Amino acid sequence: MIPSSHRRIGKAAFLSLLTLAITSPALFAQGAEAGKSTLLDRWVLDGGPTMGFIGAAVVGFIALAVYNFMALTKAKFCPDDLKAALLDHMANCRVRSAIELASSHPSYLGRMVAYSFPNIDATRPEDLGRDHVEDAMADFTTNENRKISTWINYISVIAQASPMLGLLGTVIGMVSAFGTLKEAGAADPSQLAGDISVALLTTLWGLINAIPCIITFYILKNKFAGLVAETVHSAEEMLNAAVATVNADTLYAKIPEGIAE
Repeated sequence: MIPSSHRRIGKAAFLSLLTLAITSPALFAQGAEAGKSTLLDRWVLDGGPTMGFIGAAVVGFIALAVYNFMALTKAKFCPDDLKAALLDHMANCRVRSAIELASSHPSYLGRMVAYSFPNIDATRPEDLGRDHVEDAMADFTTNENRKISTWINYISVIAQASPMLGLLGTVIGMVSAFGTLKEAGAADPSQLAGDISVALLTTLWGLINAIPCIITFYILKNKFAGLVAETVHSAEEMLNAAVATVNADTLYAKIPEGIAE
């Protein structure tokens, strides 16, 4: 689960960007009336009403990207200080202390250890009940990953919707252009210019938004997978340290084959 402080920051960023998206068209329109935003008119406002939906998609993408990049950090998943402290506890077989420390830490590693390590079975010194612990770790990652990946998957949704919105604007522009031809009875470029700009600009901006969405989605997806893998590996390393300590006397008592006569 993402800490509440970061959820609040993500919501604040989203609301700020949404407010900007809502108020910008009015400001742009005022500038156009004053003759100061010709470039803006040509590249954005001439795209027609569909540009409003594409603009909302752009705002949503930026808000989700900021939120996810803030949430997917090493400090939120597998902080070095917590890992070192837990490893020290487990290497000295202080399982209860490790669980108590993990329970007080909001990171992914802390919550995983607090959830899975209570399944350690001291009556099985050979592996400390590794199978039950690993099952608990798998159950934890399944539940947690579903919650976190939801916010990453929304970027994929925007990536797929943006070209469709651009195509919608293109269809609207072409329908309007053919309607103009029908009424005028001749191909007057000045009359068709507005309709053609709608058809082209919406497709342009749909692709401009979709391309970085796709790139960002895979960057975040791979980053998330790497953080989870590192966290799981760290938890397994702690369990291995405890097993090695419990069985240290047995391991040292064994003589390598072929050395002693």
